[in-house]
Amino acid sequence: MPSHKSNLDAASVSEFLASRRTTRDFIKDKPVPQEILDQILTDALTSPSWSNTRPFKIAIATGDTKDRISNEFLKRWDALSKGRNGNLLAKIKLITSRYGLPTSNRLSAKPYVAELKPRAHRVGAELYSTLGVARGDRKARDAQWAKNYEFFGAPTELFIFIHKSLGIWSASDAGLMLENLMLSAHAHGLGTCAQGALVIWDDVVRKEFDVSKDYRLLTGLAIGYPTDAPVNSFGAHRISPEEITLKKL
Repeated sequence: MPSHKSNLDAASVSEFLASRRTTRDFIKDKPVPQEILDQILTDALTSPSWSNTRPFKIAIATGDTKDRISNEFLKRWDALSKGRNGNLLAKIKLITSRYGLPTSNRLSAKPYVAELKPRAHRVGAELYSTLGVARGDRKARDAQWAKNYEFFGAPTELFIFIHKSLGIWSASDAGLMLENLMLSAHAHGLGTCAQGALVIWDDVVRKEFDVSKDYRLLTGLAIGYPTDAPVNSFGAHRISPEEITLKKL
């Protein structure tokens, strides 16, 4: 029987977990070695799962495949950005052509509810301040957002699909798996960035990968070696346990 004990002390684990940061600038010409990617995926699959069903698929895009997906994403984002921020003619073109409008996960653009909005606004304001982007500068903000569709220069992009039949439990399992994956990547000196921005055009990914219609796109994940860009040192505000725990009076 394998031992459930670890040789790591609790303080070291806490320090390691707190040291993880989202990477938003990768070394483009430094690929992730296949053996390291294989190990990270192996580590990811040590996560718990609903009846051990593992209700998810991971599409791995590199090289020309990644570039084709990125190029189409960028074209659609350009059309959507111009339609939202341009003149009436640009808006009419977006609506009539529908090119650039979401083809999947349309609710992902739904505004945050009042309870959660302050947290989202805070991290957005602090991140854009770090990047030197002014609050009202839509052009600069859209240019920064477009980097999502370049995968921030990452040499590898993962697309995580979840099985529709298990609903939220599929998303829960995928989330558990992704956390293991991201922490394993961190331990190997790699950076990651979970990318919900990609889920509105899942047909672009499906064109490259044979994904069953029983699965829906949950998120993208950029993975690679971080540059020393200042944005990679940005740390989102971390709330205290008191903010999310309920206590009986």
